[in-house]
Amino acid sequence: MEIKKVGVVGCGVMGAGIAQVSAQAGYQVTVSEINEMLLNKGLSALSNGLTKAVDKGKLAQKDKDAILGRIKGTTSVKDFSDCDLVIEAAIENIELKKKIMAELDRICPGHAILATNTSCLSITDMAMATARPDRVLGLHFFNPVPLMPLLEVVKTIVTSEDTIKTGKAFGESLGKTVVFAKDTPGFIVNRLLLPFILNAIRMLEAGVSTRDDIDQGVKLGLNHPLGPLALADLIGLDVIHFIVDSLYNEFKEPQYAPPTLLKKMVTAGWLGRKTGKGFYEYK
Repeated sequence: MEIKKVGVVGCGVMGAGIAQVSAQAGYQVTVSEINEMLLNKGLSALSNGLTKAVDKGKLAQKDKDAILGRIKGTTSVKDFSDCDLVIEAAIENIELKKKIMAELDRICPGHAILATNTSCLSITDMAMATARPDRVLGLHFFNPVPLMPLLEVVKTIVTSEDTIKTGKAFGESLGKTVVFAKDTPGFIVNRLLLPFILNAIRMLEAGVSTRDDIDQGVKLGLNHPLGPLALADLIGLDVIHFIVDSLYNEFKEPQYAPPTLLKKMVTAGWLGRKTGKGFYEYK
């Protein structure tokens, strides 16, 4: 199936990034938010990111204008009625995502593929909220979407092979490297990454080493661009807590149990970069 028009539900950090890379690849894009304020905030952030690329000489002004010209913002789900592919990038709430999928199923044409950017929730549950479960899959992007080269394409037990082939072709058209995973919590990357981050938090909590030395050890000893505690701040400690709760509830393995320190920091509102304080302080 040929994809010409892409829809994105949600214009937050992930949704705006997905809209941007889709428009950069030449697709006509419709991106939605629940109100005009959030929509304008997301589109402004998208435009500002492109402006920075122009200022750095990485993007021509005419290309920026062309990209923005292919993006339409909306607050109405009805504007997805002519999309060939719609990717939901709403907050990680299974009931909300099932509701979105059901609405899209009613509005989108019969050939359209419905995708979710969830990092840990059951895609099968979302698929069964529609009358086209064979045309539902996971397209899990990584933050920041315009820079991260990976896309996890996630297949449920009811996703058709044609849907998977179309998802793979779409990801590659965006310049992403595609890997495949089954519909299990965390897929590939988060299932490997989260125990690593949690162990770093446990080491800090137990006084094995300092924050800076843990991060320096990983950066210089493993050649990672960020240490695990700085990476946790970038992801968001609340996001990490949510994902590991899902992993622990599914697998009942101690490696996924959230450390006490993580729980207390989330309760205190120390969520990382987005709140200005996590394991580090940000201005």
